[in-house]
Amino acid sequence: MLKAVILIGGPQKGTRFRPLSFEVPKPLFPVAGVPMLQHHIEACSKLPNMKEILLIGFYQPNEEINRFLSCAQQDFKISIRYLQEYAALGTGGGIYHFRDQILSGSPEAFFVMNADVCSEFPLPEMLDFQKEHGDAYSFVILGTTANRKQSLNYGCIVENEQTDEVLHYVEKPSTFVSDIINCGIYLFTPEIFQHIGTVFQKNQQDMLLEEQSNGWHRAEVIRLEQDIFTALAGQGKLYVYKTDRFWSQIKSAGSAIYASRLYLNQYHTTHPERLATNREGGPKTRGKCLWLFCRQTSVP
Repeated sequence: MLKAVILIGGPQKGTRFRPLSFEVPKPLFPVAGVPMLQHHIEACSKLPNMKEILLIGFYQPNEEINRFLSCAQQDFKISIRYLQEYAALGTGGGIYHFRDQILSGSPEAFFVMNADVCSEFPLPEMLDFQKEHGDAYSFVILGTTANRKQSLNYGCIVENEQTDEVLHYVEKPSTFVSDIINCGIYLFTPEIFQHIGTVFQKNQQDMLLEEQSNGWHRAEVIRLEQDIFTALAGQGKLYVYKTDRFWSQIKSAGSAIYASRLYLNQYHTTHPERLATNREGGPKTRGKCLWLFCRQTSVP
């Protein structure tokens, strides 16, 4: 049994999407004709043992989010739930806070994905890779290559080229470390919570030493990248699966245009019905265009 967690953040993020994000929550922003999150959910729903998809963030539940969840459950025939954080807890703190929900039903493994990425989502390949590398207690990061300058904007991975083990991990380094970057898509087993719990306990102790009365709030803010991956690197528990398929971050409305182009290129094989075709008496299209756009701009 598998589960998936999609980290959707909250309203204080996505400032580079403003003013568009004032009207539409960033995770529901349309990319290639459908909400950004729908690409993640569709990829997860194709895995035969996927039982549930959990969205974690600190958006207030609203009509748009509820409507999207209801439609997605009907379309993909899978349980999808939204778990709201009381505050921004970080990429590790959110899943640790809701660990009981994630572990309910005893999944063998679960994916964690950042909502603001565009990808072909090689999830079956990551599962096969996990079985072939390490053991039942190992974890997998999806990685890809970037040039030296681009790599400084991402988490950088130094690997053992023979075993694919992560030997060193640095989040957004100030100087070049590696051309292998973190794609924000992970495959974990339940044992990851032991490592996150260790960081949580350390944070609690640090807060007590500082005599902060509200320390327990800050102790729960945990970052997978800086707090977990950096510590696990070189311990024989963290591996990188490198993909040569398309991947991109969606940090702004401009980058959503590039992501749309990547998905449109894929639609020829995955969703040809979403692409416009030239019809007699209708608008003429050149290149790849969504049918929705043509219908909106056609002239009677």
